[in-house]
Amino acid sequence: MSTTERPRILVVGGGYVGLYAARRILKKMRYGEATVTVVDPRSYMTYQPFLPEAAAGSISPRHVVVPLRRVLPKAEVLTGRVTTIDQDRKVATVAPLVGEAYELPFDYLVIALGAVSRTFPIPGLAENGIGMKGVEEAIGLRNHVLEQLDKADSTTDEEIRRRALTFVFIGGGFAGAETIGEVEDMARDAAKYYPSVKREDMRFILVDAADKILPEVGPKLGTWGKEHLASRGIEIHLSTSMDSCVDGHVVLKNGLEVDANTIVWTAGVKPNPALSRFGLPLGPRGHVDTLPTLQIKDMPYAFAAGDNAQVPDLVGRAAGNENAWCPPNAQHALRQAKVLGDNVVAAMRGFEAGQKPYKHANKGAVAGLGLHKGVAMIVMGKMKIKLKGRLAWYMHRGYHGLAMPTWNRKIRIFADWTLGMFLKREVVSLRAMENPREEFYEAAKPAPAPAAKAEQPKAKAS
Repeated sequence: MSTTERPRILVVGGGYVGLYAARRILKKMRYGEATVTVVDPRSYMTYQPFLPEAAAGSISPRHVVVPLRRVLPKAEVLTGRVTTIDQDRKVATVAPLVGEAYELPFDYLVIALGAVSRTFPIPGLAENGIGMKGVEEAIGLRNHVLEQLDKADSTTDEEIRRRALTFVFIGGGFAGAETIGEVEDMARDAAKYYPSVKREDMRFILVDAADKILPEVGPKLGTWGKEHLASRGIEIHLSTSMDSCVDGHVVLKNGLEVDANTIVWTAGVKPNPALSRFGLPLGPRGHVDTLPTLQIKDMPYAFAAGDNAQVPDLVGRAAGNENAWCPPNAQHALRQAKVLGDNVVAAMRGFEAGQKPYKHANKGAVAGLGLHKGVAMIVMGKMKIKLKGRLAWYMHRGYHGLAMPTWNRKIRIFADWTLGMFLKREVVSLRAMENPREEFYEAAKPAPAPAAKAEQPKAKAS
């Protein structure tokens, strides 16, 4: 970490908002005008809309992440966590991956921590659940599902086989519906290579507390999505939730009980709980309370956007909804980051009048449900275009492919898709990647000392 007399702009979080805000600030700044410091526990940004495809093997996991140091060569990138912030002194405490924590002074602050999985105190969830917030979880889910097919094909125990081939997904929003759609598609393909496993042997279950799935695309497309998934043999249980999953025994409120080795949790997100230690004004659900300019209330030097911010939706409020807030999605995060970057530079230069309010009308939503399957709602003025099937799937891929940060990653993503048109996807589980030293350890560990032999009694002389 370098020391500087220049003003420091501290960006807490290197996700979508953090990455794009830092890029925007660096682009707008004059040479040597300020130091931009980005702090995140990971040295890369993850494009989360592609996690279901990464889990299904349609995209290489390395291509859905963007290395921060490569994209932000003029910024300081610190791999660690901001644990606390003293707003009076304008000092953040940074805990690096290794070594002692240290204090980092700043002049301007950008809060871009994003969100974490919203969980509940359900017995067994922490021990058995698999999330879908990071690329590590997507890789783990893919390896885990394929390993279950390996187990089912190799055992003669019917109970082990039944548990291995039962997959439960909790949450029917974008993340849940897309993930179960992609994983079911992958498992269907993979089953062709297992002599004793057929798609009919597998049981996929989707659970949601609401009375519909995919609410983001509207009721008609949501209904079509539900019917489409059901036509593929996926059981859908709505208006219910999971009571427990101890030892993989899943119990739903509607009375269904099933044993499963795979329980995927995608039941929404919540603001990062670390926000409570930053001395910020928070809303009722834990979001940072911001003005339309993305400045944090009563803190003109601090800004926030994305999933961890409560940003007024000016379009919705102009239409008469006084309690309209921007939803936590990539569409808003990208645009908020650009406005935030401009406003930080304006504040740094003393141009308070140059602060721009964030205003964006919803452009619609797209979702992929497996290869050549999807739903899309495109908003053009007052007209809504609703698509389903293959055309919607093309819209999903086109939109997110172009939204992927950097041309380097765009090209890699489209190359993966192009190769996928001619080559079959891989269906090999690399479960050993999660413990790569295990085999070496077994080979290298000292052999146990031989047990001492009991002293034999001497033969009696005749």
